[in-house]
Amino acid sequence: MYNFLMTTLLIVSVLIIISVMMQPAKTDNALSSFSGGADDLFAKSKPRGFEAFMQKVTLVLGIIFFAVAIAMMYVSSH
Repeated sequence: MYNFLMTTLLIVSVLIIISVMMQPAKTDNALSSFSGGADDLFAKSKPRGFEAFMQKVTLVLGIIFFAVAIAMMYVSSH
């Protein structure tokens, strides 16, 4: 059981890395750090399409990662 959980954890870890790398970059330039980003205050919008999908995939994979890690801890302690 422990080997199965370890394999699952490794696969989920690789999938998390891939899903994070596939997310679109949010471009912030150095000027916004000096101005406080006030020009972008109302420019924020909800992610749509591919960006929203990748955020949900990353969230689900993160939950699976922690669930498998806790299950591994439980199995290894018994």
